[in-house]
Amino acid sequence: MQANNKKLDTAIFAGGCFWCMVKPFDSLPGIKKVISGYTGGHVPNPTYEQVCTGTTGHTEAVEITFDPEIMSYQKLLDYYWQVTDPTDASGQFQDRGDNYRPVIFYNSPDQKEAAENSKEALQNSGKFDNPIVTQIEPAKPFYPAEDYHQDFYKKNPFRYNLEESGGRADFIKKHWQN
Repeated sequence: MQANNKKLDTAIFAGGCFWCMVKPFDSLPGIKKVISGYTGGHVPNPTYEQVCTGTTGHTEAVEITFDPEIMSYQKLLDYYWQVTDPTDASGQFQDRGDNYRPVIFYNSPDQKEAAENSKEALQNSGKFDNPIVTQIEPAKPFYPAEDYHQDFYKKNPFRYNLEESGGRADFIKKHWQN
């Protein structure tokens, strides 16, 4: 099989500001692209300003295109848990509201099962005192965010680092790097 004929897959994860969800996945082996966008709502082609009102039902998320022969969906789930606070249903870190809630949007029955098993394993691990509240929902249309949101950590490193300093890095260090 030629490399350009490989079957790629997609994963859609929400975990707070989409700016902070791109970098952790962007350089992993087998990742072809990570797009910031909006999903889960009822307004077609929403804008950032519309999503920020909290009235569209959308959540900021990333769509990850990956080669499952190199990076499994299970491994992506493992990374996902390590870059979010799975115990906070009201947003992530300094980003509050439904548009920042943690959600795994599954694209297939296999992804749903893997996500549910992964969530249960994390809950049973005892790593967190509070329950794991990350939602697992069927994927809805994914709308790419405006160009200025794409690869934000590369385009605006100073502002990205300000966003990262809102508690995410400390949370990750406390729960995963010990």
